[in-house]
Amino acid sequence: MSEDLYQKIVSQRNGLAWLTGKMPGFAGYMEMTNRRTADRMIRDHIARQFRQRHSRLTTIETQLVSSGGLMHMDATKRVKTKLQTLIDRITTDAPGYSGFFAANSIGPDELEAVYAFDEAMLRYTDDLDTKLDNLENALGGDVGGAVRELETLIDEADDAYDLRDDLLGGIA
Repeated sequence: MSEDLYQKIVSQRNGLAWLTGKMPGFAGYMEMTNRRTADRMIRDHIARQFRQRHSRLTTIETQLVSSGGLMHMDATKRVKTKLQTLIDRITTDAPGYSGFFAANSIGPDELEAVYAFDEAMLRYTDDLDTKLDNLENALGGDVGGAVRELETLIDEADDAYDLRDDLLGGIA
């Protein structure tokens, strides 16, 4: 008899969407949870991209030392610290702000603005590739100028991340 009951229950299932529709507020909770998960996934991806650039900078720094560029080590160390600080901020931020991710407080315009900032952060990784190429090509040349350009870009990326935080805080 229990096998028949099992088959009856399994054959009549309508899925999670039906079940959540029967529970007031659950769909909004799931949407909020999904947004938090997506935010975490996006920021983890962005942080991984920045980490790769940090590793590349370390490699270039080693090449710089080998080519007699010891005088630039303070500057490259400062740039690496700034980049690591940005990575740490992206990695350790809480997965969204509860007010922002509440189903009733976010509209498509706000969500689109946050995605625009996330997209901009990924564009900064592409820009970092260019600046790192410039630094690598400057070995034996204008290393100081290339390091300053790299630092300026990292400062700008950090400022952009501040703006993303401000946006989330203003919506929450």
